[in-house]
Amino acid sequence: MPSGIAIRKCPHLIFAKSRFDIYKEVSAQIRAIFSEFTDLVEPLSLDEAYLDVTENKVNQKSATLLAKEIKQRIKAKTQLNASAGVSFNKFLAKVASDMDKPNGLFVITQKEADDFLNNLPIEKFHGIGKVTAQKMESLGINKGSDLKKWTQENLITRFGKSGLYYYKIVRAIDDREVNPNRARKSLGAERTFSDDINVLQDLQETLKTIVDEVFKRAKRTENFGRTFTLKVKFYDFQQITRSKSFPDAVDTQKELNEIAQSILIDTYPEIDRGVRLLGFSISNLDDNQSGKQLHIPFKEF
Repeated sequence: MPSGIAIRKCPHLIFAKSRFDIYKEVSAQIRAIFSEFTDLVEPLSLDEAYLDVTENKVNQKSATLLAKEIKQRIKAKTQLNASAGVSFNKFLAKVASDMDKPNGLFVITQKEADDFLNNLPIEKFHGIGKVTAQKMESLGINKGSDLKKWTQENLITRFGKSGLYYYKIVRAIDDREVNPNRARKSLGAERTFSDDINVLQDLQETLKTIVDEVFKRAKRTENFGRTFTLKVKFYDFQQITRSKSFPDAVDTQKELNEIAQSILIDTYPEIDRGVRLLGFSISNLDDNQSGKQLHIPFKEF
């Protein structure tokens, strides 16, 4: 729940500060280990990345043995366990990496992929979130074999453009290459509530914590943007998004919060039922931009 609500419910609550400098340092150590084996490393987050080891620096023909060695190096260097997923495309490797945590190594070969996906619970498919999984289960789609019965046209009709993605992944089709130079197009954060809320003060407090997190991520990577989007998802899974764009990137936490609160105030008349999820994102990023944006005046909330 939002920290403001938590402290009201529990006045003696103690907040433990994160140690992001330590996380970042360890992440750099792990990525350095990755680079000892291949230059084709595509980071997903501080603690996760895709590695293409088809051709690698140690001439190891077995990706499984390579993954074991990387895990051992990480353990020796950082004293941390790591999980690895090994497969022939990014989607399956990602799914495999989640199968045997916290210290696992899971392999999906081309021969095994079809049976594996047929029996995989639908909520285990990477890219199918909790809400979508519930929707699919209501349609009788409980595992991969059920999803495979749907045509591409029917999936697109029911799930929009994501339907094509679902059609492909259940057939182990993923032609994306590991891209070490992938440019980030947007960054954001969101919160899902255990109890629906629609009180403006609670939404404002939650939004501030979300925006603070987004600012930290933007500051960390020096990715500041010009377009700002508020996402509101209701208890019935309907959602709305509202955006504002400016000619210059915004690089201060205060102005980012003011923009977010302004969008929320403008959107609030449309919030006529319980809110299940609130999110905020930045796009039209200026990577490592050096110019300072013009001041954008907003009233205080």
